[in-house]
Amino acid sequence: MYEQELTVDGFIHGEKIKAETYETRENPAHPKQTAGFSPVNTEEDAVRAIDAADDTFLDWTNRPVDDRIERMRKAIQKIKDATPAIKELLSREHGKPLYDAEGEIGVSLAWMEFACDNVEEVLKSEVNEDENGRTIIARDGIGVVSAISPWNYPLSLSTIKIAPALLAGNTMVLKPSPYAPLAVTKVTEMIAEEMPDGVLNLVHGDADVGKELTSNPKVAKIAFTGGTETAKHIMKAAADTIKNLTLELGGNDAAVVLSDFDVNDEQAMRRMVISNFLTAGQICMIAKRIYVDRSIYDQFVEKYKEAADQWIRVGDPFNENVTIGPINNKQQVDHVQKLVDQAADKGAKVIKLGTILDEDVFEEGYFMQPTMVLGVDHEDPIVEKEQFGPTVPILPFDGDEQGIELANNSIYGLTSSVWGEEEHAVKVARRIQAGTTMINTAAVQGLDVRYPFGGVKQSGIGREYGEEGLLAYTDTHVINIPNNKDLPYIPE
Repeated sequence: MYEQELTVDGFIHGEKIKAETYETRENPAHPKQTAGFSPVNTEEDAVRAIDAADDTFLDWTNRPVDDRIERMRKAIQKIKDATPAIKELLSREHGKPLYDAEGEIGVSLAWMEFACDNVEEVLKSEVNEDENGRTIIARDGIGVVSAISPWNYPLSLSTIKIAPALLAGNTMVLKPSPYAPLAVTKVTEMIAEEMPDGVLNLVHGDADVGKELTSNPKVAKIAFTGGTETAKHIMKAAADTIKNLTLELGGNDAAVVLSDFDVNDEQAMRRMVISNFLTAGQICMIAKRIYVDRSIYDQFVEKYKEAADQWIRVGDPFNENVTIGPINNKQQVDHVQKLVDQAADKGAKVIKLGTILDEDVFEEGYFMQPTMVLGVDHEDPIVEKEQFGPTVPILPFDGDEQGIELANNSIYGLTSSVWGEEEHAVKVARRIQAGTTMINTAAVQGLDVRYPFGGVKQSGIGREYGEEGLLAYTDTHVINIPNNKDLPYIPE
């Protein structure tokens, strides 16, 4: 088990790098308690990490894929063995309840195992032969990958990059978020220990480190999960050397509830509530705005509140009865509260949901009682912006056409969901502009690592998970061996 005040360090070529400055990571449920310390590495450290990855690339990419798979499987087993300690550390530094932390580890392991099971077939060269000759279509590693992961799901959104990149023959430098640096560092260390030195490196730090990771000419690919505004800076930094990019960005995901949705289906209502408030609403793919056909709107709101009051129990994440913990950091609390206050000031009805299990703990930490917000317009900030916290606006619409129009009226398009009779819901889903649309479920409940995940519009570029998530870390290499080396239309 990891100690209460754990100090982690970055590492380059298998060696830990000490920093002059360390930042305190507080426990968001009890901000006076310290969860641990992480370093503030420097731009120079980032350069050394990139150099180490670059120096190791050719050796690693030319190793048999069986060797890479075997090493990754050993790392998977180490993570499984350490799951009890990792989930406690993640819960303490992040604020998510223990069940949620264990669920994140489970998603990470499921993806890593899928990648190991499928990478050999995905990377297998395709050979085409006919009277004109032979053509080999190979999949090569790209080079050095810079990976930058966020704080909301630090383990799964790091391993979603690490596993396919390394299995495909790339080397990597990872930078975690300073808001959740501890558990991801320990997991990354476990993976790196099974790899040759330099294959997987990790640096912590601020904007100067991130800038180096996204502009250094030795970096061939950037894999980033985070905000759309940050991604714009990353694309500019990558432009000078035309880097390969995978960007999984923000989403203001719509849930469209059709007239034939059964509001008396308690399980479906519970899934809806979870899709809004799991991890205190701090998930990019969570349902953040609900549109309900006006014919069932009043009934829906009533049944939704009943379901929410049954499931939502706010408190210390180490309390096994808790379903929702604190928000990860004070800055995010202020952002969400501002959106709620703005709506209330304009006359919206803000309805508190669920139960607070311990008022003293609630007052001490970065907690917010979940709310649903009624009587807002589509253009209001709480609807238009990504809240990334425990609040959800519920708006009526008139008929499928308007519901589709409202769902699509956003700069984002990560995920969405449609709720109703299945075939009707699928018909509507085909017209939603999103990377993923789920039927009668949403968010993590509908996630399947076997299939590609990513956004449209300003929600991202490229796909993660599935075979596409493996291919995203490869370059296509075509080798032509023509039978007739002379071209008939060129004169001698």
